[in-house]
Amino acid sequence: MPRSARAPLVQLPRAGSVAAPLHRQVYDALRQAVLSGNLAPGARLPSSRGLAEELGCARNTVLAAMAIVIATITAL
Repeated sequence: MPRSARAPLVQLPRAGSVAAPLHRQVYDALRQAVLSGNLAPGARLPSSRGLAEELGCARNTVLAAMAIVIATITAL
């Protein structure tokens, strides 16, 4: 099923409702997706381009968030 037909993997809070930088909000949303079971541990992350498009943010923002995810995983 195409990504556009599915519910979004992650959702961000409304603009202005959170003081954290956008890349941190994306990281927190990805982390919550794993913890809630929406993204299974060990599953592949969505593409940075696709996730950026889905969230309506820049690809570099998503890449920064994914870098934090990877650093967190490798630190375990």
